Amino acid sequence: MDRENEIKEIIKGLSAEESLAVLAREFAGDIVFSTSFGWEDQVISHMIFSENLPIDVFTLDTGRLFTETYYVWNRTLETYQKPIHTFYPDAQLLQNFVTEKGPNSFYESVENRKTCCGIRKVEPLNRALKDKKIWITGIRAEQSPNRTDMEWVEWDEAHQLVKVHPIFSWTLEDVKAYVSSNHIPYNPLHDKGFPSIGCSPCTRAVAPGEDFRAGRWWWEDQSKKECGLHSK
Repeated sequence: MDRENEIKEIIKGLSAEESLAVLAREFAGDIVFSTSFGWEDQVISHMIFSENLPIDVFTLDTGRLFTETYYVWNRTLETYQKPIHTFYPDAQLLQNFVTEKGPNSFYESVENRKTCCGIRKVEPLNRALKDKKIWITGIRAEQSPNRTDMEWVEWDEAHQLVKVHPIFSWTLEDVKAYVSSNHIPYNPLHDKGFPSIGCSPCTRAVAPGEDFRAGRWWWEDQSKKECGLHSK
C-alpha cells in the first residue's frame, strides 16, 4: 500500500521514541495506540504519556481480566494523569452468547473460543479503530512464531489502516530494562511467570523454557495462538 511505504520512509532509521513523535505530528487525530497493560504496552504508554504525544490510548475491557490488570491500569492513570479510552463488548451480543453457551464455553471448542474473542475483543476493537489511519501496537517479533513473519510496519486490510510496531525488534530483556530504568508500573503477574496476559480464564503462567505464548489458550494448537485482533 502507498501509505504503508510512505510511513516506512518517514520513520526509517528512527528509534521507537522518535518514530512515535514523528507519527504523532504527521497523523494527529488519526493515530491510536491499543494497550492491554502488559510489559510492552506499558513501555509505549510511557513513551506517549511522558512526552505528551497527541496519540489516543485505548484499551479493551473484556469483562474477564485479571485483578492485577485492573491494578496496573489504575496505577498507570495515577502515574501519568492521562486518559485511557475504554471499549466494552456489545452488551446484547455478549448476553446472547453467554445465555446460549454458558460462561466458560470457550474450553469446549475452538469455534466457541473464537466467538468469545470476537465478541469481547474484535468487535470493540473495530469500533476503536474506526476511521483511524495509524494503529500503534506493542507487538514484538519474538513473542510467537507467526509474529516473526510480520513486518514492523504493515498494512491491515481488515481495518484499512497501517499498523506500526515501534518495539518490534526489541528483546524481552530490552523491555524489562526499559521498564526498570524508567520506573514504569507493570503487571505483577509478570513476576509470577506470565509473559503474556489476557483474560483470566484463558491465561496461565508458563514454565521455564516454554514458548512466550504457551500460557494463552494452552488447550489449543500451540502454533496458532491469536485471538483475531491482529489478523490481516
